[in-house]
Amino acid sequence: MMFALHRAWRPAWVVVLMAFAAGVQAAELNVVAPKAVKEAVTEIAARFEAATGHRVIFAWGGSEAIAKRIADGEVFDVVVNTSPGVDRMMADGRLAVGSKTDFCRSGVAVAVRMSVSPPDISNGAALKAALLNAPTIAISSGASGRYLEQLFQKLGVAEQIRHKIRQPPSGAQISEMLARGDAELGFQQVTELMHAPGVQFLGPLPPELQNYTIWAAGWHTQALQPDAARAFVRALGAADSAVAIRRAGMDPP
Repeated sequence: MMFALHRAWRPAWVVVLMAFAAGVQAAELNVVAPKAVKEAVTEIAARFEAATGHRVIFAWGGSEAIAKRIADGEVFDVVVNTSPGVDRMMADGRLAVGSKTDFCRSGVAVAVRMSVSPPDISNGAALKAALLNAPTIAISSGASGRYLEQLFQKLGVAEQIRHKIRQPPSGAQISEMLARGDAELGFQQVTELMHAPGVQFLGPLPPELQNYTIWAAGWHTQALQPDAARAFVRALGAADSAVAIRRAGMDPP
């Protein structure tokens, strides 16, 4: 199986391999990305490293925290964030205009701590009941958290559950809060909950209530390795990357 994946990967990299065959030295590529896409982008990066000889060094954080780091002047060769976030960074002159590539999308999921009897979340009415019955609810400070605040308003429970909401800083893992017992019911990106230890993964939000975050990448205007950065952004958006993206619980855009 791994041999088959490797063979499938190589055709998309013919041009890249030719570009780097002419004596270009291997580079250390610094990439900052949200933990929500960690599983997929690390797998893609491993294949990229094997194909090009470059080394990808990751820094991880929440989408809001990453946006602040870039706004404050921190430089990475490649920046991964929400699609609107990358648009804003390009508009601010931090990321190169035209460098943006949307490469995957992820939905919002629900989990509870291990000791809790799992509630029904199969439809809007069931989810509303679960929210009203839960003593504590954890949501992120990133893209999913912003959507959930709107969803709670839509479901008509925002005021009733406001005192139960726990919202940690950007980049915090809701699964860890559930595992510690700091909250009973938690919401975050599917990728951050589906394989998390110490929690019961209930699944994605009901289809009629689901919201998808589009994740994108772009290279910095001050990238130290601009050629390698362009190649890595192309790798994220390549058709071959769909296998890693789907394996992580996401979809190509």
